[in-house]
Amino acid sequence: MGEEIMAAANYYSKDFEWDQLRQEIENNPSLAHHLLPFPNSSITQNQHTLLSSPLSLCSPQEDSEAWNNFHTRHSTGKFFKNSGSIAGALRCWNKDGMERRYLLKEFPELASCGGCSTVLEIGCGNGSTALAVLRGNKSISLYACDCSKEALERAKENIEAADINLAKERFYPFQCDFSASGFPNWLVCTSCRESSFQKQNMCPSGARGCSKQDFPDPPIFAKNNSCIAGVDFVTLIFTLSAVPLHRMSRAITECFSVLKPGGLLLFRDYGLYDMTMLRFEPEQRVGYREYIRSDRTRSHFFCLDSVRDLFCGSGFTELELEYCCVQSVNRRNGKIMRRVWIHGKFQKPHVQVGP
Repeated sequence: MGEEIMAAANYYSKDFEWDQLRQEIENNPSLAHHLLPFPNSSITQNQHTLLSSPLSLCSPQEDSEAWNNFHTRHSTGKFFKNSGSIAGALRCWNKDGMERRYLLKEFPELASCGGCSTVLEIGCGNGSTALAVLRGNKSISLYACDCSKEALERAKENIEAADINLAKERFYPFQCDFSASGFPNWLVCTSCRESSFQKQNMCPSGARGCSKQDFPDPPIFAKNNSCIAGVDFVTLIFTLSAVPLHRMSRAITECFSVLKPGGLLLFRDYGLYDMTMLRFEPEQRVGYREYIRSDRTRSHFFCLDSVRDLFCGSGFTELELEYCCVQSVNRRNGKIMRRVWIHGKFQKPHVQVGP
């Protein structure tokens, strides 16, 4: 990786202590509505009749449509608008104000892994994570999915516009809502899923274990009517928080199934008491630590225990899990902004644990 990329990839995570922030929030009466139990906080089959807000009733199709509308609205906004150059475009690349190059310091495995490594990026949006990975590792191949067709179109345009060696040839986008329909079988076939704990049994591309009926209509990059036999890395970067709580467990299980044994899942998302959580009004709560914005996109805010339970409960081994607490100042009004994100790294075991 070039020195200029590393210089742009400063990664800070401990500007303040999360426990101190928690005490401030929990002792502030004006924020009490964020702390109250939510009706039927334990998910049941009767959930939809018990939740108080009609916004909580969104179907997977409605959730996808909300994100599609979001990306349509922002397709000609601050993403690559009148930048005049790629360098200028990167400065307005995403909500954080830059291409996500910090991820290569947060998850150095993406830059240092060997040739022919494969990544599945879930919820690729406009491609800010994909661009950083493809730029930082010239030999990696990246499969990227999103529930929004509009997002995928923008991602393809942005990857093609970037000056990165063979980026277009190493970038494979496809539409998928992993929390509702699961991943397609060309990514990992039924045979591979069933034997996914045993590395030697994972069928290589073109192996007889792959049946044509597993993927009757594969994309052009799934060759020879065979699956790609899973991936080495899965990235979940600000994606899981957009999934309704009652579909999260299935979503994580899907991630587990497409990883090769020993593969890593790299996680970053909104943490409990992040400043964006505290901006929500009481009527925007649709679940425990779950909110819906005015554009009907949703966001969940995680604590360490909830993340640990989700991933370890699906078979992953926890390698790293911590709050990232970053403080900055709004140049316009001088207001201090305290952001809380969760950093996690989880591994699929090499061999099956238990009976």
